[in-house]
Amino acid sequence: MNSITAHLPAPGPLAADTIRVVALGGLGEVGRNMTVLETEGKLLIVDCGVLFPEEAQPGVDLILPDFSYIKNRLDDVVGLVLTHGHEDHIGAVPYLLKLRGDIPLYGSELTLAFVAPKLAEHKLAAPPMHMVSEGDISDMQPFSCEYIAVNHSIPDALAVFVRTKAGKVLLTGDFKMDQLPIDGRITDLRAFARAGEEGVDLFCVDSTNAEVPGFVTAEREIGPVLDSVFAKATGQIVVASFASHVHRVQQVLDATAKAGRKVAFVGRSMERNMNIASERGFLSFPADTVMGVGDLLNLPPNKRVFMATGSQGEPMAAISRIAHREHRTITASQGDTVIFASSLIPGNENSVFKVINQLMRLGATVVHQGSSKVHVSGHASAGELLYVYNIVKPKNVMPYHGEVRHLVANGALAVQTGVSARNVMIAEDGVVVDVRGGFARIAGAVPCELVYVDGDSIGEITEDELHDRRVLGEEGFVSIYTVIELTTGTILAGPTIVAKGVAEDDSVFDEILEQVTDVLLETASKPDVTSYELQQAVRRTVGRWVGRKLHRRPMIVPVVVEA
Repeated sequence: MNSITAHLPAPGPLAADTIRVVALGGLGEVGRNMTVLETEGKLLIVDCGVLFPEEAQPGVDLILPDFSYIKNRLDDVVGLVLTHGHEDHIGAVPYLLKLRGDIPLYGSELTLAFVAPKLAEHKLAAPPMHMVSEGDISDMQPFSCEYIAVNHSIPDALAVFVRTKAGKVLLTGDFKMDQLPIDGRITDLRAFARAGEEGVDLFCVDSTNAEVPGFVTAEREIGPVLDSVFAKATGQIVVASFASHVHRVQQVLDATAKAGRKVAFVGRSMERNMNIASERGFLSFPADTVMGVGDLLNLPPNKRVFMATGSQGEPMAAISRIAHREHRTITASQGDTVIFASSLIPGNENSVFKVINQLMRLGATVVHQGSSKVHVSGHASAGELLYVYNIVKPKNVMPYHGEVRHLVANGALAVQTGVSARNVMIAEDGVVVDVRGGFARIAGAVPCELVYVDGDSIGEITEDELHDRRVLGEEGFVSIYTVIELTTGTILAGPTIVAKGVAEDDSVFDEILEQVTDVLLETASKPDVTSYELQQAVRRTVGRWVGRKLHRRPMIVPVVVEA
């Protein structure tokens, strides 16, 4: 297989008979999916999602694809195709539209309905929005896009078959092959076969579950498990899931009705998305099943179900605030049941288990994927991927949507079905794949960094700043303030030490003050000494003492003011 190389050169000019494919997110990670196709001087974008931060990225709200590759070519973009409505595929759309607000959007009814309120939140005017369905074809010269129904954990998902004069690319988006889906809408393997018969020059395939053998369990098998958990629960029930996982919410609503309970949606995104899904017929339930949070709290605990956000342990999401008794209305206590009805995104394990442990401290019974079948994946496992490779018979394959281990496993599956190893492109974000005359090759790489969003700040946070934040959060902060007259070496004020998160009682630092004073006087006595040298002397002295005495490595900020 063609592997990633450490230092790929910049790609050369694109020949007229070539189609270029560049992922600006989603390769080497689970999230921020965005793929750019180029031919004849025009660009087509497929998906534009976000990645959610891990514990090692404190203070970061979202992580965006790196738009720098296309920033100076936005006028060449003929359209943005959205395969489905999950945040990792649509969450970055407003940030792209802030760069060019009239990029035409193409997506299914539910997908575009989920995008609209995001644009409103960012105070953006809606661009041209084209609602498409399976079987439709969009002419965005020089690209022609045909949409194919695929089954996923959210309704109305689509694959896209892109035809150009230079070649044809089939992108699955996120998909699985559930043969008994909740909404009756299966992955259209006949359309995949037709694309294969026509000829697929590059097949971009969902890799998230490529390491998992066999076939994904049917979504509807969760229903009986939820029914059983609901039947045993004696107190209130809280279910945590993704705010866009409509199929899972439908199962919870069904279990709620069977148990004679009522449900309330908790979390702004959960409430908004489920209202949208219900209005458009993608979610159904008896009229009296759903209530507001306030009304539900008037019922006894054994009649309540809260459908909440926060299945990944996000600190500001509803389930985390409930666990830490920080939610303004909902509490958890002895006898309650909490269900985590989503998979763990890699990197979020610690955050989720911290929330689970806290809920259990409160006396709640916690049910999760590791203890009961309350979640099935929305992504095709190895058996399904083999099936699809045999149907499509692509000339070249580029696994996408996954970490490197997922991409490699997916590529190996393609090879098992007869795709030549040299025609499998294992790429990461920014790697350029050119397809010409039915042959694909890695043609170089473009800059592609993690772009952090922190409040109104976009792309301004550096890795060094994140390191400083991690140190502050884990080891604490020590500031030493001194006013000194350099000409005489006289200390006029201080040294004063202020510490945060280092010791329970700051008086412990009284022990080091005399030593800091001696070091300052000794250093100040040297000829032509600078305030920087004084600061460094203080930093070394305090750092050694804190490490030896308190066994910590805090951020140390000495401030020496010249009088």
